[in-house]
Amino acid sequence: MSVLGKKILLIISGGIAAYKALELIRLIKKSGRGVTVVMTKSAKQFVTPLSVAALSENKVYEELFSLTDEAEMGHISLSRENDLILVMPATANILAKLAHGIADDLPTTLLLATDSPILVAPAMNVRMWESPATQNNMSILRKNGIGFIGPVEGDMACGEFGFGRLSDPDDILVALNEFFAPAVKVLTGKKLLITAGPTHEPIDPVRFLGNLSSGKQGYALAVAARDAGAIVTLITGPSNEVIPLGVNAVKVTTAEQMLDAVNQALPVDIAIFAAAVADWKIADYSDKKIKKQVGDEIKTLSFVENPDILKTISNLKNNRPKLVVGFAAETDNVIDNAKAKIKRKGCDLMIVNDVSPKTGIMGGDHNKISLIKLNDEQIEHWDLASKTQIAKQIIEYIGRIKDE
Repeated sequence: MSVLGKKILLIISGGIAAYKALELIRLIKKSGRGVTVVMTKSAKQFVTPLSVAALSENKVYEELFSLTDEAEMGHISLSRENDLILVMPATANILAKLAHGIADDLPTTLLLATDSPILVAPAMNVRMWESPATQNNMSILRKNGIGFIGPVEGDMACGEFGFGRLSDPDDILVALNEFFAPAVKVLTGKKLLITAGPTHEPIDPVRFLGNLSSGKQGYALAVAARDAGAIVTLITGPSNEVIPLGVNAVKVTTAEQMLDAVNQALPVDIAIFAAAVADWKIADYSDKKIKKQVGDEIKTLSFVENPDILKTISNLKNNRPKLVVGFAAETDNVIDNAKAKIKRKGCDLMIVNDVSPKTGIMGGDHNKISLIKLNDEQIEHWDLASKTQIAKQIIEYIGRIKDE
């Protein structure tokens, strides 16, 4: 089952990310299911009960000692008449109380009294997340069977960067769906190779030719493929993303290194080339830093083509994967360029997106793609979604077409 048909009790605690709960409520409602909401006192400093009630179309519960609420539905009943309790955002404060059994308001009392499963979506400053106290609390909660959604790495409202950022609402919805209906193992036993991230082509010991790819989409594909039962090899260029558990990762820097790693990983059943590989490299690498001298003419760099990894693997006579998937990152004439690319490369499926600056896709958290099959005039266009959700949809799609 999906979220549809299940009862969810959402506890909103007091953090700046509380406003994202409104979007999650909207998404759950859109999926066909209502949600009952409980708010901490501090949560009301960030979102109003009126807004929450309007979106959830349900009464919002706030006070432990409310004669009316206790008469209508006691807190014990409220804690147990749901299939799942989700705390979002879960601050360091409410996580500490949950870990140590403190029940000093309605939300924490519900958490202590419930016999329903509990998921938490943490959100806090990176230093708070990394503190020994918080990490000790996380260990206790995991030991007690509490499930976690995130946190993720990113920019924070306080201006810092790191882990502690709340997962996006659409990623939380995906996690809810998976909780109620674990991912179907559409790729069980299949060997799958994925490339991700940029390549860096050195100019001298301190400079390189690169691009803005973050690797987020490729890493998300690796997680989705792993969860679908595949045996995954992730070949990644330089990236700040965390290597997923259960995935065999090979780190490379240049396009030539990536091609070597791909060849060593063969044979595989499916290959997905999501990396943004540099088309060119420097013809004359300098083993010393290129200095700027007064009076010198502007330095001219000469380029040579890098190996074309997608084309090379697509045209193998031996060890060619049964399904080869390429990515086309375009800024203009997006579909026409992708159609030309799939014919030129010879892969079976091309996933194309518009990475012009206005989209925010390159290096961002969301993606909007179209799918083009070789020798097939029909093109599928998918709506904008998080890269996590897009990855799951791509893997599900591949699971359907892998034997065609």
